[in-house]
Amino acid sequence: MRKSKVVIGFLGTQLDSGRGAGRWEKWRPTVSLVQHEDVVIARLELLYTPAHKDLAQLVQADMAIASPETTVNLVPMPIADPWDFGEVYAQLFDWVQTYRFDTEREEYWTHITTGTHVAQICLFLLVESRRIPGVLAQTSPPKRQQAGNPGSIALIDLDLSRYDVIAQRFGAEQRDAVQFLKSGIATRNARFNTLIDEVERVAVRSRAPILFTGPTGAGKSHLARRMFELKKARHQVKGAFVEVNCATLRGDGAASTLFGHKKGAFTGAAADRPGLLRAAHEGVLFLDEIGELGLDEQAMLLKAVEEKRFYPMGSDREVESDFQLVAGTNRDLRAEVAAGRFREDLFARINLWSYVLPGLAQRPEDIEPNVDYLLTRAAEELGGAVRFTREGKAAYLRFATGPEALWSGNFRDLAASVTRLATLADSGRIGEALVQAEVARLRWLWQPASDARNGLATVPGELGRAGLVELLGDEAVASMDLFDQLQLAAVLQVCRQSRTLSDAGRVLFQASRTQRTVVNDADRLRKYLARFGLDWERVRQ
Repeated sequence: MRKSKVVIGFLGTQLDSGRGAGRWEKWRPTVSLVQHEDVVIARLELLYTPAHKDLAQLVQADMAIASPETTVNLVPMPIADPWDFGEVYAQLFDWVQTYRFDTEREEYWTHITTGTHVAQICLFLLVESRRIPGVLAQTSPPKRQQAGNPGSIALIDLDLSRYDVIAQRFGAEQRDAVQFLKSGIATRNARFNTLIDEVERVAVRSRAPILFTGPTGAGKSHLARRMFELKKARHQVKGAFVEVNCATLRGDGAASTLFGHKKGAFTGAAADRPGLLRAAHEGVLFLDEIGELGLDEQAMLLKAVEEKRFYPMGSDREVESDFQLVAGTNRDLRAEVAAGRFREDLFARINLWSYVLPGLAQRPEDIEPNVDYLLTRAAEELGGAVRFTREGKAAYLRFATGPEALWSGNFRDLAASVTRLATLADSGRIGEALVQAEVARLRWLWQPASDARNGLATVPGELGRAGLVELLGDEAVASMDLFDQLQLAAVLQVCRQSRTLSDAGRVLFQASRTQRTVVNDADRLRKYLARFGLDWERVRQ
């Protein structure tokens, strides 16, 4: 069944005006609606203010001549000031609420060419919110004024999903936001990417609390800050990003730090303190390790999150702060609730949006892109280009993605590892020898504590400062730069892992040796050791 067309629009007090015979020679936007041969308007709801009733009746009569099949209903709008947004919107809203729309039989066009700009905006909002179903209609005059030429009608559907170009722009914007949250790292883990996709949507659409659960170093704090920066770029927050680690809060200091206090509230409270919740007004408050917060502070926080009001310590007057809460924890708060260490009502309030961030060991496919990102950042800080040799990168990734790599400190461990490699890289090249030394450090770092207590926590060839002192003497080590200490320790490790001086030299000089006409790795290594008064036999003791 073909639907009847119904148009809703304001009378054009200027464009629709004219009383003499000449009015038929000019373009009048409301009248032009019914002058199109291929468009049949069944009904027009013509909105007008009482002061222009005569003109409305004239337009009604003219439209009856131009299109007898069109019914024109005159709808008075008692608007005193057509430029008062509140008044215009209220009048239109009330009329729309009582109007009987029949979308099964009728299609609706809202004409926005006529009326004040305020009226046009109000009609736009009512169509955009679907309180007026249908599309916008915009009429335009002909390029050359001719009697009887009705110009054109353009229809605008505010369902943006219908517009491919706009949908593509929205899609691109969302992809950019996701990449922003991931710091531009091309992560490959499907689970993590799905999580970030949803976090992006929640970040820009909601101000409700968000809870990030995951091991230390998984990136909870970093992701919370990136969310804030994304919201700030879209003008969704005005305030600051305030971060506090709840594990550092104890006793009266916990409540004072978060909620503030009045002078004299407790011993040592020598002056008023506003507290971090108030510092986060109109911004984002990130409470890391929220599971460490005391039960009293949890109760105060619940009130602040729900009511945006709370009492500073020692005060009998409430203060206000409108902030978005983002919380992080490495604990299972469900277990903490069961054990009575975390309030069930607070957990329910902050658990609306809850995400578990996987540790680095659970995302082996993301290690390579993160290494590339961290290496670029380290190179910028060091002020020069740094890169892996092909063999060096293969060796590092083989270990980093293998079962030995625990990554117990997650991204903190990885960032520290890449920083060490970049700092020690001679001529900006990270070769296999340097990688082997770094792998030994990581193995030692992740060695079980029980092994350390049994005196087994040693790295083959990794002497550390104490070992260098034993080998060279305290005075000699004290005169060395930290750079030389670390480099020498790495060289000594390779020496202790190699059968001969030549074998060690081949590993240490595996890149530069290919560029020399005369290759004597053993001699180069012997001269390097001699700089510190060392020889092969002494190193191998």
